[in-house]
Amino acid sequence: MSLAYVRSLLITDPLIVVATIVMGTISLLVSLFESDGRIQHNISRIWSRMLLAVSGVKMRIEGLEKIDPHGAYVFVSNHRSLMDTPVVLAHVPLQFRFLAKRGLFLIPILGTHLRRAGHLQVVRGDPRASLKSMSDAAKILRERGVSVLLFPEGGRSVSDQGEFADLKEFKEGAAYIAIKAGVPAVPVCMLGTSKVLPMNSMQIMSGVVTLRIGDPIPTANLTLKDRAALSQALHDRVAGLIGESATEPQRTR
Repeated sequence: MSLAYVRSLLITDPLIVVATIVMGTISLLVSLFESDGRIQHNISRIWSRMLLAVSGVKMRIEGLEKIDPHGAYVFVSNHRSLMDTPVVLAHVPLQFRFLAKRGLFLIPILGTHLRRAGHLQVVRGDPRASLKSMSDAAKILRERGVSVLLFPEGGRSVSDQGEFADLKEFKEGAAYIAIKAGVPAVPVCMLGTSKVLPMNSMQIMSGVVTLRIGDPIPTANLTLKDRAALSQALHDRVAGLIGESATEPQRTR
């Protein structure tokens, strides 16, 4: 039994459970008094930072200056680990919601928070329900001025080697939302999260995670007929971000 495993079992995991219960309870109480989910998002951000700090995760942030802190975007990222969402929550200083698979909404505390905070379910195998979720996301972008986070591969990748072949084909939902809302789509990549929290494991390890943000792609002059081309452009941009050589981080936390 390794020292890292013992640390995770006796220290990291209990602290994460306590933090989740406490912050989840606070979020639930706040949800009784607000309807737009903004305070709940801020609570989620605090929880995410607690999670990363307790886990001993060190961050390298690249490209954050490309984002207008007052803007609204569709963030499109590769998906390596369940740690991906906390990484974005903790370090992208924008209000945003995300589309998540239905199973997450069934988890106690987490599911309640997701629903009350305004996050949207992706119902796989039901095209009509999926289209409604995407239309609702575009409406949120237009009316509330918040951003949306999507993982358009449709599931987690199993490798963290940064090879182009490892990036799955993108589904067109992210492009659909960005075009319909008329907001830029932002390619994002995360590296190292699968080592911090591997697939099919609940043991969180310390490590270094890179969050790399690419140049926003404008959609103001695009129509829904362009969504396939935009999806491919986003795929290529994310693949390029993954393949970039390590650079000096702009900010390390």
